[in-house]
Amino acid sequence: MILIRSILFLIYFITLTIFMGTIAFVIRFIAKKHALTYAQLWTRLSLNGLEKICKISTQIIGQENLPQDKSFLIASQHQSAFDTFVWMNLLDRPAYIMKRELTRIPLVGPMLLLSGMIPLDRQGGVKALKNLIQDCQKAVNDFRQIIIFPEGTRTAVGEKVKLHAGTVAIANQLNLKIVPVSIDSGYCWPRNSFYKYPGTIHIIIHPAITDTSNRKETVAAIERSWSKLES
Repeated sequence: MILIRSILFLIYFITLTIFMGTIAFVIRFIAKKHALTYAQLWTRLSLNGLEKICKISTQIIGQENLPQDKSFLIASQHQSAFDTFVWMNLLDRPAYIMKRELTRIPLVGPMLLLSGMIPLDRQGGVKALKNLIQDCQKAVNDFRQIIIFPEGTRTAVGEKVKLHAGTVAIANQLNLKIVPVSIDSGYCWPRNSFYKYPGTIHIIIHPAITDTSNRKETVAAIERSWSKLES
């Protein structure tokens, strides 16, 4: 049954993406200001399909910890593709920091840029970080909430990796609060797996880190928050 549900979701997701990606041509040329709203609709329909077809629900704890500021930085664990969808409809004006390669995906890539997502050249070193901060500044000026995955890539459940310092650099340069988020999506949608397992994905939003002046202490604070996930 898990295999069948996974196949059905893949068919649903591809069909939805092609259909909405085709309509997106209209958005790109005559309704650019609606690009984010359209992208949020696509992700909402995608996750609705995941819930209905694969029987995967979501439990969110700690939404009261989201700052009232118009802009802040979500520092989330990253275990599956689910994480790249969920914040699109949990925040008013989300802007994901994403790997630049995603902008090359047919139909989807152009809409990612038009809807205000922030591409990162992961091989660009110091120059890439400088460009990233500049792009994040534009997002802040546009009252966006920025989502970053400090691990840099999807990790397996329980896997520990060194966090990228860019998270703290962005927060310091732009005077943003960091909101650590724990997530266990890897149990239902494992990294690099075709299978989608029924269950509940837990998202825990922790209190914001307001003092980010010390890089080492800030990274440690993010890691401590992540360790509090209760599944």
